[in-house]
Amino acid sequence: MNAYIEAWKRSFDYTGRSSRPDYWLFVLVNIIVIVVLAVIGGKVEAIQPLVTLYTVAQIVPHLPVTVRRLRDAGKEWPWIFIGLVPVIGGIWLIVLLALPTVTG
Repeated sequence: MNAYIEAWKRSFDYTGRSSRPDYWLFVLVNIIVIVVLAVIGGKVEAIQPLVTLYTVAQIVPHLPVTVRRLRDAGKEWPWIFIGLVPVIGGIWLIVLLALPTVTG
């Protein structure tokens, strides 16, 4: 949970690094929150705008934590755009995000 909270606290911080556990725990908790909200939103119509709001708002901390994770893996921030390439780009980005930490 600390990785999730820390990512939200550093929502506008593109400097530094984020370790593999920090990144993937943030992603895991994010997915869980979205799924729970979507399930509740499916049953309670009034919650649906909250689901949409959270889904859009989570982009704010997700971009910096991804940039910091790429930096930690030894890649420059423009590698984030590889995810825009259809099919293979998303897979390639996941591989880059799963690389071990590069010291230095």
